[in-house]
Amino acid sequence: MVHRDSRTPLYGIAVAAQLVDLPEATLRLFESKGLLTPARSEGGTRRYSDDDIERLRRAASLREDGVNIAGIARMLDLQDANDHLQVRNEQLRAALDAQRGKGLHVAD
Repeated sequence: MVHRDSRTPLYGIAVAAQLVDLPEATLRLFESKGLLTPARSEGGTRRYSDDDIERLRRAASLREDGVNIAGIARMLDLQDANDHLQVRNEQLRAALDAQRGKGLHVAD
């Protein structure tokens, strides 16, 4: 089975709104406030990826918790940065373990 890239834009706004259980107007608001930037087709139609859908779900959850749009934007950015750092940390640990496995001395 071929693995689909989660960044591939697949869904129109109507489908995306259904997937996250939000009105289309909310998706447009989130976009206008910079919470996400969906891809656009040649004709200008918004196309949302699986990553966009996940970001919309996180934004909706924060909004339900009473966080304002500016707070949502900041929290999403911090979550994304933290996720990136965790992945990088795992990569560095794996590289360190590989070096240790080759019998190389690596200072802790």
